[in-house]
Amino acid sequence: MGKVKVPRKSTMVDMTAMTDVAFLLLTFFMLATQFKPEEAVVVDTPSSISEIKLPDTKVILISVDKGGRIFFGLEGTEFRKALLDNMAAKRQISFTPAEKEEFSKLANFGTPMNELKSYLAMSKDQRKKYNEQTKGVPCDSTQNATNELKDWLIESRRVTNSAAVIAIKGDRESNYPVVKNIIATLQAQKANRFNFITNMEQAPNL
Repeated sequence: MGKVKVPRKSTMVDMTAMTDVAFLLLTFFMLATQFKPEEAVVVDTPSSISEIKLPDTKVILISVDKGGRIFFGLEGTEFRKALLDNMAAKRQISFTPAEKEEFSKLANFGTPMNELKSYLAMSKDQRKKYNEQTKGVPCDSTQNATNELKDWLIESRRVTNSAAVIAIKGDRESNYPVVKNIIATLQAQKANRFNFITNMEQAPNL
């Protein structure tokens, strides 16, 4: 009896459809991804076991580096533009549309108001050098005009309808009196709920 010869079938798989899907996904993620702007200062935060995460928007971030310098940030480009408009009106300083656009790109800044225009005109490299030497956003124990952090805080809460979460990102080596002045400034504005940002630490086994 003769053997039945099974016809050979091709093992080639058409990858065209899969390749199309892969490129579509890659294009989607490239267009949808928003890169976070570079922060003006590096802060080495202490660690804790807290697992509370901050939201992605409407966050007022007050950073304190190890030298006690204060940097201020507000999440959201549109909020930043509105914030600068309010501060300009309060301090009677005018900003050009180009300066407002530059400000909206800043993750945070440590600049007194009288130096903000020149800071916005700097190149990226010049800002890095400036950030190493700046004294930070002025904040003292008073609630007068010398306490510029107070005004940034008030106007940030105004443009976000007081819905913004306030977070303090303090360096583990920062000075306590500086943090004390920040907390006093927050409490003077009845902002009694705020968060401290820390590094995640593994909870102890009980």
